[in-house]
Amino acid sequence: MAGRFLGKTLATVSLSVALASVTLKSLGRCSITACSNSFSSCGFHLNSNMMSGPNGTKENSHNKARTSPYPGSKVQRSQVPNEKVGWLVEWQDYNPVEYTAVSVLAGPRWADPQISESSFSPKFNEKDGHVERKSQNGLYEIENGRPRNPAGRTGLVGRGLLGRWGPNHAADPIITRWKRDRSGNKVTHPISGKNILQFVAIKRKDCGEWAIPGGMVDPGEKISATLKREFGEEALNSLQKSGAEKRELEEKLHKLFSQEHLVIYKGYVDDPRNTDNAWMETEAVNYHDETGEIMDNLTLEAGDDAGKVKWVDISDKLKLYASHSQFIKLVAEKRDAHWGEDSETDCHGL
Repeated sequence: MAGRFLGKTLATVSLSVALASVTLKSLGRCSITACSNSFSSCGFHLNSNMMSGPNGTKENSHNKARTSPYPGSKVQRSQVPNEKVGWLVEWQDYNPVEYTAVSVLAGPRWADPQISESSFSPKFNEKDGHVERKSQNGLYEIENGRPRNPAGRTGLVGRGLLGRWGPNHAADPIITRWKRDRSGNKVTHPISGKNILQFVAIKRKDCGEWAIPGGMVDPGEKISATLKREFGEEALNSLQKSGAEKRELEEKLHKLFSQEHLVIYKGYVDDPRNTDNAWMETEAVNYHDETGEIMDNLTLEAGDDAGKVKWVDISDKLKLYASHSQFIKLVAEKRDAHWGEDSETDCHGL
């Protein structure tokens, strides 16, 4: 989902929408061929326009960013065919709908003013005070004073439900453990023969879809702090705990989040809230409880934006919010865990 959108590379990324290609690019010392050998904090960038479907088929991943009606509204996007998603494809008749939610226009602390306001002079593509306006994908273009979605057209301009012009940064903690029987032995899948991995999933209140318990990065907040905070709020209901309970919970969370971890993905996310001028980006990080002892001492309890929370078996049957299924698939591949019954769960499966 991520790439480098600078100079000539922008052309390659835009055209990949039409070509329906899939690319994987490793970060740091991780390589595609060695993806199951190292559990250091390596990560992957996936091409932002193309990813594999739930059944291993290649599909345009810039789909959810073109769906109608727009979340929380009756607004219908202008239809954008696959071959015209990329900005390099000329489309003189492109006429996107303008929409920014009333809740955003009300001016909450997490939202930017309108571009037209004279007092608002955002510094795009750089750190703007405490607000991070740099993209994980590199430089993005500015057109008529507005940032332009690096993954292509969405059929809607403005910000929709998103607070920031340009990238809106989130963090997604993927907490996993091995599924075990009553004797404490790892459970293997009868067909693939691989151990079954489980992750903590929440059911979102806004759309009813199951998802990774993540959220937005606050201005000036470190990603590591966001990951821990969001998991505590949504999967452990930390906001409703007493002072003593919060301190005890913090100690347990510190043990979980201070261990070695795996950065699964950093970059653009195909999200139904995206517009031509505002889009979601995330850093998905896997914290794995190998023995299960840490999570056994934490009671799951839905809170904040979560309606429900539970442990979910990881497989290719999962249907999750936005691009979360792709993140979970990468975790299964990295941990050499079960994913599908008829496909190899390694890096060549993408």
